[in-house]
Amino acid sequence: MKILIVCAPMSEHSFNAAMLTTAIETLHSVGHEVRLSNLQAMNFNPVTRPEDFVEPEDPDHIRYDLEQRHAVERGGFSQDIAAELDKLLWCDGLILQFPLYWFSLPAIVKGWIDRVFVNGVVYGGGKWYDRGGLKGRRAMLAFSTGCYPSMCGPDGINGDMDIILWPIQNGILHFSGMDVLPPFIAWSVAYSSKEGRREMLAAYAERLRQIETTAPLDFHPRDDFTREWRLKDGVMPRATGQMGARPVRSS
Repeated sequence: MKILIVCAPMSEHSFNAAMLTTAIETLHSVGHEVRLSNLQAMNFNPVTRPEDFVEPEDPDHIRYDLEQRHAVERGGFSQDIAAELDKLLWCDGLILQFPLYWFSLPAIVKGWIDRVFVNGVVYGGGKWYDRGGLKGRRAMLAFSTGCYPSMCGPDGINGDMDIILWPIQNGILHFSGMDVLPPFIAWSVAYSSKEGRREMLAAYAERLRQIETTAPLDFHPRDDFTREWRLKDGVMPRATGQMGARPVRSS
């Protein structure tokens, strides 16, 4: 596989830096090609701005998604966006690796998505969810967090981790058409021993060795929904985002 790792370790001595080293070495050892976007090292600008477009269609009123579509048609992205979009379209698999910040992505990683998951390529014009522009690719989150697993269960104080990750795994990765693998989570890193952290890295390496064969998470296809985008009669809700729904049965 051709795998793109997008990451943001702030220090070369951090656990996330160790995760990155583990990922690169492991993926190379089993024959995968790897490209890297180390956003902190690149000093990547996460902020959307008019300068993202060489010749905006309407410079007096920038509508970012429409300007993205215009730039796709004209080849008019700034150099940094064009380079990252090339990497994204090159890959068969995407790994987003980061420390979990406030139940979500660090701003620099979210900004990479905002600027690189462009309208007209990744989504738009009917290309979304199981018909998204990145269909056929695999994606996985790999992140560290300070909390314990018990805090993120269905009855945990933080809520179920599947629900916490729904906006990322469904709203970004699945929305763009990718098959989303179960996340790799390094739990309570700051409170783990050196041996515990070594075990986490070994577990991460094992997950990466199986990146081609791991079964993806289950999401409802678009055909499970009505024209009003509600689950069809008799379709049993099974994805995290629809689990609270009560199936309507035909009489």
